[in-house]
Amino acid sequence: MSKPQRGGARRKRIGRVSVYHHHGGWYVYYREGERSVRKRVADTRADAEKIAGQINAQVASCTPTMLAFEPVSVAELRQSFLDHHEHVLRSSLATVRRYRAATQHLEDFCRQLPSAPPAHEVSADRFVRYVREVSVSPNGHPNSQRRTLRDKGVVFILETCRSMYGFAARRRHLPPYAENPFSQLTLSRFRIEDAKSISVFDSVTEPRFLQALNDWAFPIHFVLAKTGLRPGELTHLLIEDLDFNDGWLLIRNKASLGWRIKTGQERAVPLCDEAVSVLQRVVGKRQQGLVFLRPRFREFPPQLAGPLSQLEREAEQRLTRTQKSTGTVSRTDAAQVLRTVWRDAGLIRTDAIRKAFIRAGRAIGRPEMTCPKSWRHTFATLLQDAEVDPLIRQITLGHKSASDARGALGMTSVYTHTRPETQKRQIERALQLWPDSLDFARRWAVRGRHAPGSD
Repeated sequence: MSKPQRGGARRKRIGRVSVYHHHGGWYVYYREGERSVRKRVADTRADAEKIAGQINAQVASCTPTMLAFEPVSVAELRQSFLDHHEHVLRSSLATVRRYRAATQHLEDFCRQLPSAPPAHEVSADRFVRYVREVSVSPNGHPNSQRRTLRDKGVVFILETCRSMYGFAARRRHLPPYAENPFSQLTLSRFRIEDAKSISVFDSVTEPRFLQALNDWAFPIHFVLAKTGLRPGELTHLLIEDLDFNDGWLLIRNKASLGWRIKTGQERAVPLCDEAVSVLQRVVGKRQQGLVFLRPRFREFPPQLAGPLSQLEREAEQRLTRTQKSTGTVSRTDAAQVLRTVWRDAGLIRTDAIRKAFIRAGRAIGRPEMTCPKSWRHTFATLLQDAEVDPLIRQITLGHKSASDARGALGMTSVYTHTRPETQKRQIERALQLWPDSLDFARRWAVRGRHAPGSD
């Protein structure tokens, strides 16, 4: 009787794949093309044999095996990630810009190392230490005073890198069974200690602030305060989006002109009587065009003062001319062309709104007030103070529901169909809690004099 081969009980061959025990674990060995692959795959023989069977089928069919991966540099991974968002997912240009800026820090980190490692060998912990010490220009201008990144900026960079490495794993650019290095950072536990403060108005500060604005800026900030609109939503508001008779304004996407709502969700927002009066004075005798115009257009209408259909025709013509002259029009080029349409229609830059906000804050002795988003925070807080239904708050502000399609309210949100009259009644009741601002708006609306220019 022949003696069994030493170790034979701990080695088995499944087709082209060998399974064997080594140092307390089970390994597989096979050849993929000209490359030998030897990997630990399981703690038990049964699991290892299952994996070996799958690998053998992949090897036999000449497809990449489950243990194969293609190492890439961080620069290559970053470009592939951005191209995926640009050309496949068609993410917004603003989102692509933010991702490009965030991942640039990781590429810079690898470039300053003695030898740039492949993407799968990057140390997330070392990158965190690097990004906390790097100095940046807050507004992107090379001559502005540099400072370290705020905590929220650091977290956003790490979240973006985590998404990029998730993309790398799906594209098999990471070793098999390797975890996403940025998923191990537990970003939810990062402390946010130096975030930019948001000022929330009260019933005394709000009227003082509004009275400090000039006649061009007042209606802009009053409408922001009483509707909770985002500044970009207000600047892209057309006269045809207003319903003065019933007291509503419609926030809708204008994709053909290169503008979308942040969440993509269109909505109707109720207007109190005072907001209707203010908007009627702003619009005057105009029947079409943008609601709010740059100050220099208060006497003479802008070049494009027509309805949405006219702006769309003009946009199409400009894009056609650009395509004829250049041959191809990228998304970035198209966005630049469409911005000229809004410019010629008299669009207000959101930076002008911010500057007016800062001037009014200084005028009332509150220089820390620098962010027009404070109006949206104040509006949401006032609705809570008035015990407005959470679902109505969500609808009015245009927020997305939770990841679950039913939202935070579960099945209740599925069965609830909010009536417009209910939404309008609750919002108007909340706004009546601060009557001083409304009284000032009524007086402003009936004065009827021209507003002095302001930038």
